[in-house]
Formats: sequence, structure tokens, C-alpha cells
Amino acid sequence: MAALLSTRYLKLPRGYQLKTVAKALIGTAGSVHPRELTPAHVTEVDQQIKNGGYAHSTRHYKSNCLRAILRWLWEEHGAPKLDAHTSHYPGLRPRNVTATDAELDRIMQTAPDFMRLLALLCSDLAIRSGTAAKLGPEHYDSARNTLRFQTKYGAHMALPVTSETLALILQCDLRSPMSFVRQLQVRHPANTGKPFDLTINHPPELDKQWRNLLATANVTRRITPHDLRRTTAVSMLETTGDIRDVQALLGHRSLQSTVWYLDHDLRPVQLQNLERIKRNARRKELACA
Repeated sequence: MAALLSTRYLKLPRGYQLKTVAKALIGTAGSVHPRELTPAHVTEVDQQIKNGGYAHSTRHYKSNCLRAILRWLWEEHGAPKLDAHTSHYPGLRPRNVTATDAELDRIMQTAPDFMRLLALLCSDLAIRSGTAAKLGPEHYDSARNTLRFQTKYGAHMALPVTSETLALILQCDLRSPMSFVRQLQVRHPANTGKPFDLTINHPPELDKQWRNLLATANVTRRITPHDLRRTTAVSMLETTGDIRDVQALLGHRSLQSTVWYLDHDLRPVQLQNLERIKRNARRKELACA
């Protein structure tokens, strides 16, 4: 089983939490065949998640990953069906942090070019930070001035490049296979950062440099690059009032994903609209009588 999980979950860019849970299951069950997995193996990993001092959201994601692995072993490799032995952590709401204009200004003014490009891709174009760090010349269509790429869920996106973002992209070698963010990092005069691993969504080295940037910019709140994506999504909703525009911007296949994403920011129901609906309904009843 260790070999199966290593091939499926540890060597492929499947996500940090999935890998750590797979490692925990390997550490607990060892090299037993999937058919030999027992509820005790699952319960031990489940307890590690429960008692690991994680935030509620992290326990939620790790538990989901454990169930996904168990279902895969059951469906593909003859393991007993054990996903019912995992804990559930309900009540999780989406993170609702958005950056203020002042915070964005301080980040942009302080950031070196490679971090500023990452921030612009996440804010101006609302791209996921993991995807933004990987975009390179192969994704840039100079004739149409667009970035074309595939999201982590397989959706194909083509987004127009804003002028400030374009100015940084044009500083890069458009014949290089290296990502734009990485090219600018290498060229940075004070470059001391390690090359970040672009096979994972959140390279630790890039996360560390982002935290250092916030400290230098005197941004005291915990703002992540993904929060910049959310900030733009909320601004789009406020500007257009159409959640379909937000769905297109975020590249969500399902409108329900967009609704969940903006759970905190959906506009409240107006009493006057309810009254108008009632009157219209009565007029229709009278017209039909």
C-alpha cells in the first residue's frame, strides 16, 4: 500500500494536505495490502488529525483528504470500505478576508518585482496564487494580450492582461521556459530566496517571502495572496451586481461554488423588492380572474 500511495499521492502535485494525510496513513498502516486495512488503522490517523492542534478548517480538509484516499483504495484496490470511520467537521464557512485599498497600496509599493507580479495576478486578474506562480511565456498570447491557462479544476481561462501586469511580464524573457514570477525573482538584486517548488500549489519558500513582504509593508493583518483574489471577486460583485460575472472571473464551473465563495458578501434582500413581488403577483391573479 505504501508504494500505491507514494505513486498516487506523494510524487504528483496533488496538494499539500493530501500528501501529509497519505504519509500519515503510510506511517500507521505500513506496507500492508489495501485489503488488510482495518478500522483501527483509520481511527489512528483520524485521531492524529483530531488531536494535532490544527484549526477547525485544517481538520476539515485533512479529514476530507483521508476519506478521498480511503474511497480510492476501496474502489480501485480492493480495500474494505472504511471512510465511515473518519470524523466530520461541519459548520465550515469560507474565509472572508479582503484587503483594503491602503493595504494593497503598501504591498504594491514595497514588493520587489516578482512579488508585485504575483500580487497583481491575484488581484487584477483574480488568479489563484498557486496558478499565478506557474504562469510563464507559454501562457502569454502577445497578439491578444491575454494569459491562457487551465485552472486546477480543468477549466480553460483566457484573461486580458492589465497594463501594470504587462509592464512586468515584458521585463521577462518570453522564450524562457521559466515562470514569470521565478524569472523576476532570479533577477532581483537582493535575491537570496531558494527556487520555489512549482509542482505544489503553495511553495513554502514563496509563502515565507510573502509573509516577509507583509512585515516590511507594515500590514499587520494576515492577508494571503488568495485574499487578493477574493477582494477582486467581491469588487466585481459590488460593481456589476451579477454573480455570473464573478463566476466567469473566478473560472468556476459551478455557480454554487461562486455562491459559497461569496457567502459573506451576497447582497441582502431588500424589503421594497419583496413588496414589489407581492403586488405583481396580485396583479397577475386579478388579470387571470
